[in-house]
Amino acid sequence: MSHSMSTALSVNLNKVALVRNTRPLGIPSVLLAATRCLDAGAHGITVHPRPDQRHIRPHDVQELSALLAKDWPRAEFNIEGNPFHNLMDFVRELRPHQATFVPDSETQSTSDHGWRFPEDAERLRPLIAETRALGVRVSLFMDPEPAMMAAAKAVGADRVELYTEGYAASRGAAQADAVLQRYVETARAAQAAGLEVNAGHDLSLDNLTAFLRAVPGVREVSIGHAFVSDALEIGYAAATREYLRRIDEAQ
Repeated sequence: MSHSMSTALSVNLNKVALVRNTRPLGIPSVLLAATRCLDAGAHGITVHPRPDQRHIRPHDVQELSALLAKDWPRAEFNIEGNPFHNLMDFVRELRPHQATFVPDSETQSTSDHGWRFPEDAERLRPLIAETRALGVRVSLFMDPEPAMMAAAKAVGADRVELYTEGYAASRGAAQADAVLQRYVETARAAQAAGLEVNAGHDLSLDNLTAFLRAVPGVREVSIGHAFVSDALEIGYAAATREYLRRIDEAQ
């Protein structure tokens, strides 16, 4: 049975900016990377601008928003971040297609956990309502816990993004099937609650197809670190086509 016919590929460009920021030369270009990926068939672009500006910076977010609006009106722009840090400034100014709320601290090297309910419910609720009132879809970064899905819907989210590091780390281990089944159950619980499902973190060419074959109804995968690593070896266009092929293979 095909689960992935409508799965979109959103390329996260943070690591392109990370390399650029090591020298004051403006290369590699984040805008060129986006153009090459979209030319090759990517469905959208993701960025996660952190307060310390270690990779994606405010001007990148603004320039990407303008590029997509002008040249790629059908491509999705997804801005990730903590709504209690700097994410809401971008949401209010740019009104991207999707805002992915992530509960990371300012010192984390990368996202490593999802929101918790009921602990986070009351502080998230007004920001979710504001974001949706601006016409922006809200996705909550969540651990694969089926019992949390109804609560994510109750605070107003449109989607959840399943944090997939646990899946990626378990590949080849004795518990791999049980870990993957947890994602299957969480996706089903989300959909039963009225949520759509995204997924991201450590997805790669090696594990993407198996995930999409097993987990029902994944609308979007956001892939950055592995994608940019592959693009360093084979180029942006070829990497995009390879990821799209892995998505197609899941059907």
